[in-house]
Amino acid sequence: MTGSPTLASLFWTQLRIELRLFFRSPLQAFFSLIFPLLMLLVFATLFGNGRMGLLGVTAAQFYAPALAVYGAVSTAYWNLAISVVTARELGVLKRIRGTPLPPSVYMAARLAASTWIAFLAIAIMIGAGVVMYGVTVYAHTLAAAAVTFVVGVGCFAALGLVIASISPNAKTTPALTSATLLPLSFISEVFIPPSASAPAWLGQFADLFPLKHFARAFSGAFNPSLHGSGFAWSDAGGTYAIGPHVAVMAAWGTVAVVVAVRRFSWEPRPEKSR
Repeated sequence: MTGSPTLASLFWTQLRIELRLFFRSPLQAFFSLIFPLLMLLVFATLFGNGRMGLLGVTAAQFYAPALAVYGAVSTAYWNLAISVVTARELGVLKRIRGTPLPPSVYMAARLAASTWIAFLAIAIMIGAGVVMYGVTVYAHTLAAAAVTFVVGVGCFAALGLVIASISPNAKTTPALTSATLLPLSFISEVFIPPSASAPAWLGQFADLFPLKHFARAFSGAFNPSLHGSGFAWSDAGGTYAIGPHVAVMAAWGTVAVVVAVRRFSWEPRPEKSR
C-alpha cells in the first residue's frame, strides 16, 4: 500500500503545474519575458549605446538591469495578482481547500513559480544585454545583486497578494496593478535614467516606494564606478551599498505580508461586491 504523498512532493508537483500554466498563457509570458527585452531593443535603437553622462555607463549598461527589474516585478506583482484573483473568482482557490493539498503548500508553489519566472526574466535580459550590447557583469557584486533580487521579488510578491486581497474582481485587477506599476516605473529609474534636471520632489516621492530601491540597488551591481561587495549601509568611498535599499523593500514586504494575511480570501467575492 502506497503511503500518502509528502508535503515536499505535493509542493514540487504543484510548482510544475504553476509553471505549465504560466507558459500556456501567451499574454503573461509576453509581458514578463519578451516585453522588457523589446523595450531594451527600442531604447538602444532610439538613443544609441553611448555613454550616459550622469551615470558614467553606456545606455545598455543602465537599461539592461533596470528593465530586468521591471520584468521581475511584472511577474511577482502584476502576474501574481491577476492570476490569484482569476483563480479565486473561478472558484479554484475554494476547491483547493477541499483537496488534500494544503493551502499553504499551494500558495508556496505559486510564490516559488513567480520567483523562478522572475529569475528567468532577469537572466534573459542580462544575457541579451551581454551578447548584443556588451553589458558587463561584475563578479564582486553578484552576491549583493542576488540578495537584492530575493528581497525585491519577495516584496513585490507580497504586494501582489495585497492587490489580490483588495481587488473586487478579475477585471479590476489589471487596472490596479498597471495604475501602480507603470507610473512609478517612469520616476523610479526604470524607464528613464536619473537626471540632474528632474525636480527634487519627484525623486523624493519615488524614494517612498520600493520600485526605485529595487532598480537602484540591482542596477548598482552593474556600475563599474562602484566598488566593494555591496554589503554596506552607505556609499562612502564609492562602496556599492544595498543596505538602505534592501531595508526599504523589506519594510514594505513585511507590511504587505501582514495586510495580505489579514485580508486574503479563498472564497469568490459576492456578486454585489464585484
